[in-house]
Amino acid sequence: MRVVKRRALRSRVRREMRRSRSEFTNKAASTIKFGEGFAKKIIKTGVAKRAKVLALQGELGAGKTTFIKGFARGLGIKGKVLSPTFILIKKFAIRNPQFFNFYHIDCYRLKNPKDLLDLGFKKIIAVPQNIVAVEWAARVKSILPRKIIRIKFKTIDKNKREIIISK
Repeated sequence: MRVVKRRALRSRVRREMRRSRSEFTNKAASTIKFGEGFAKKIIKTGVAKRAKVLALQGELGAGKTTFIKGFARGLGIKGKVLSPTFILIKKFAIRNPQFFNFYHIDCYRLKNPKDLLDLGFKKIIAVPQNIVAVEWAARVKSILPRKIIRIKFKTIDKNKREIIISK
């Protein structure tokens, strides 16, 4: 019985490893550059049945907002991109024929997932031409769609970060 469970666990881990990849960045500028390149890859994948949802997770100061700054730049968004910690949702228009809007959502201050639903989250993700980045996604995990792109940020040292992307 134990052998079967171990084999199943190893098989699941191998599948997850094939679906994920890691990137290391050494300073904020390289995290921004990585985010910018990742946005361009997302645009190339085209529109799906629902919005593209990025679920970002990591401790305070791990690089989530820095990544989003580059991601927004990669989508062609001009101007400052700041974490919407106090306004919760920030909407940006995308100048791209396939996609309409980029939503940057910060769930750090949310008490429960219902708070995000009250702000129209289901309507936002129902539009296939939207791209949605959710910081502190674990706080609203129960309402996230099944098909998301998980991005985990790990602090290695003062400047170095590991960014793990999985689907």
